[in-house]
Amino acid sequence: MGLGSALALSQLPLRLGAQNHSNFSTHPIGFQVFPIREMLAKDFSGTLKMMAGLGYQTVEMCSPPGYVSTGFAPLVNMKAAEMRRIIDDAGLTCPSCHFTFGELKEKLDDRIEFAKQLGMSLMVCSSFWLPDNATIKDYLDAADSLNSIAEKINKAGLQTGYHNHEMEFAKRDDVVIYDALMGKLDPKLVKMQFQTEVINLGYKASTYFTKYPGRFIASHMSDWTADKKQVPIGQGVIDWKEFFAAAQIGGVKYFLVEMDLSTFKDSANFIHGLLDK
Repeated sequence: MGLGSALALSQLPLRLGAQNHSNFSTHPIGFQVFPIREMLAKDFSGTLKMMAGLGYQTVEMCSPPGYVSTGFAPLVNMKAAEMRRIIDDAGLTCPSCHFTFGELKEKLDDRIEFAKQLGMSLMVCSSFWLPDNATIKDYLDAADSLNSIAEKINKAGLQTGYHNHEMEFAKRDDVVIYDALMGKLDPKLVKMQFQTEVINLGYKASTYFTKYPGRFIASHMSDWTADKKQVPIGQGVIDWKEFFAAAQIGGVKYFLVEMDLSTFKDSANFIHGLLDK
């Protein structure tokens, strides 16, 4: 960590308190649709309105064609313009969407057009989904491919993101895969979307936000007990004041809750209470 990052880290509590009104209160909080995909597929409009009523302002979609086998099939034939109209009608905005690595490689032009019609600014690769025995070289080769994809997305006026799961925090030859990826992915072309669930493996988002300043654009937020049970934001082991303060160093712009439906209301209440004082 550089001196500047160390100094910023030492001032985290002060920075959080000072920035609430002028900074974070202007950043709405959002949610990822994957945990509620079955409800969403059955009643797209009603589910989005329900989430807005729970305290959310933004939604992150999953690309229906890429996620057709995981519950999004009923949305495949919905036009992007219609999807956007329904999202707008619910009082939400959709700045980002998850895409599979496969569809980004094989159908990039089509997915860029979908993203533009939906009015989003961020296209997130939802991991490389490499096999358990994948080597560091396999991950670095995939990162090279994503860099090339990101060049085309950038030329289209959009930002590329990369989302981690627990697999990226495994080690190969005593190297954490995530750190290897950070060394290979182009920091200008690919911004990271950090999933806080890796706290269960002993890795803190705040550590990575400060270790790699400016490299992040979004975070998937979930909270956990010491025995790895999911609980609403603010009721688990994560220090959320530290998280949000470090997120400023990391460059995080989009904060997205991704947990079970039962946790969404309490999570929104806690986050708004923390940031909008």
